[in-house]
Amino acid sequence: MDPGGDIDHLEAAARQAGVTIEKILLTHGHIDHCGQAGLLARQLGVPIEGPHQEDQFWIDQLKTQGMMFGMAGAESFTPDRWLVDGDTVSVGQETMRVIHCPGHTPGHVVFVHEADRLAFVGDVLFAGSIGRTDFPRGNHQQLIDSIRGKLFPLGDDIEFVPGHGPMSTFGEERRSNPFVGE
Repeated sequence: MDPGGDIDHLEAAARQAGVTIEKILLTHGHIDHCGQAGLLARQLGVPIEGPHQEDQFWIDQLKTQGMMFGMAGAESFTPDRWLVDGDTVSVGQETMRVIHCPGHTPGHVVFVHEADRLAFVGDVLFAGSIGRTDFPRGNHQQLIDSIRGKLFPLGDDIEFVPGHGPMSTFGEERRSNPFVGE
């Protein structure tokens, strides 16, 4: 999920864990989350699923951004499957629900594994914070609405893996997050 860069490290970790990468899932189109997704997909011969098509704007800029930020291998691509709210994705025997959560980017999606009460939220929500909305096409109110209206109703017990930083739960963020807490 979200191979922004350092694909040699990612491939080594997969080998060490004894897993086979069967597809790449993307939460959104920022370079630190998908900058090398196209290269990795081509090297492994696997499809890319996600994000929502509203992030094509960001994906189209990856090569230029890679040159600006010194990220070799960053390239534009077209996912094999754009995702929309309510879709499901499968990895091995596991299935996750897709929730479109715009705000950080217009096409940001979150993956929820309901059986394990676990969500992969990319840059929508962090322990004690939320994703930035000052990039082009970011929208602060949309982000707040996505978190409060789409994620928090899933339940306080849902643990989440953010794109950066430590894990938390929706309940903890509802109670204490200064940006979206009650």
